[in-house]
Amino acid sequence: MATRPVKKVTYSLPEELVNEIRAVVREGAAPSYSAFVEQALEEGVRRAREQHLAEAFREAASDPAFLDDVEETMRDFRDADTEQESSR
Repeated sequence: MATRPVKKVTYSLPEELVNEIRAVVREGAAPSYSAFVEQALEEGVRRAREQHLAEAFREAASDPAFLDDVEETMRDFRDADTEQESSR
């Protein structure tokens, strides 16, 4: 498996959090301090993207033009499904 390029960065974290991270890494939560932080940040990015997508879905669900478009598409595919079933 190829390794991904890495870039060193510096962040300031509360001392208590740093101590907690070190403790859970010692307990086996991750192979290293950096690996634990990487996993936590990846999870945070994933959650942020999911929240953004969920918000976009909520907005679309209240957009009359979008809902009309979905309804039209559903009608078009319903007709296509009916044609497919008739040809069997």
